[in-house]
Amino acid sequence: MTAHEVLGRTVNTPVQVRKASAFVAAFTVPSDRAQSTIDYSGLRVLEYREGRGICMLVFVDYVDGDLGRYEEFGVVFMVRDRGRSSRGAFIHRLPVDGDFTLAAGRGIWGFPKTLATFDTDHDSSTKRASLSVDGAAVLDLEVKPGIAVPGRRTEAVAYSHLGGVTRHTPWDMTPTGVRARPGGATLRLGSHPLAEELRSLRLSRRALFTTSVRNIAMSFGDANDL
Repeated sequence: MTAHEVLGRTVNTPVQVRKASAFVAAFTVPSDRAQSTIDYSGLRVLEYREGRGICMLVFVDYVDGDLGRYEEFGVVFMVRDRGRSSRGAFIHRLPVDGDFTLAAGRGIWGFPKTLATFDTDHDSSTKRASLSVDGAAVLDLEVKPGIAVPGRRTEAVAYSHLGGVTRHTPWDMTPTGVRARPGGATLRLGSHPLAEELRSLRLSRRALFTTSVRNIAMSFGDANDL
């Protein structure tokens, strides 16, 4: 266990999230555009098929965890490291709605957290979210209900880059109440620069898949420099 001081509070790692809900829309993107977007990280886009990578748009409502309650949106690419020995999720953008989680995320793991405003519905069968920054619309996302699929504990690697350093963090999650389907997403992009960046990626018109999770328990260990 490692102790971290964040805004006058002690945060011990691994950090535990006891209850959260989430929904995800995964799109295919041209590999060259995705790669040019994340070149700064030193990581390589993992191709879903030749010439196409995967970009996931993720909304999470952290209900009960060591960092308190907050909402989060992620722009995430599936990647491999330089040596091609490890694969994981590279967190390219990570807006949140709280100062403490922002400070903890940036200080402990090097996650690129920034502040944003959220309007989300995680409870209805069709999941909905709107994200804005400084009054400018970033996106609206709707995810239709899928079919129930088994949830299972998963160990993964989360990559991040901040202050010129790329890091990797061990991460595990145990989901329950999982629903998934091909397609199922309606995405509308706004006028904020983050929306323009998403437009420049040329996301597929139809989502590759969508997933919603009623509850996720998670654990995040310490970050290590890549």
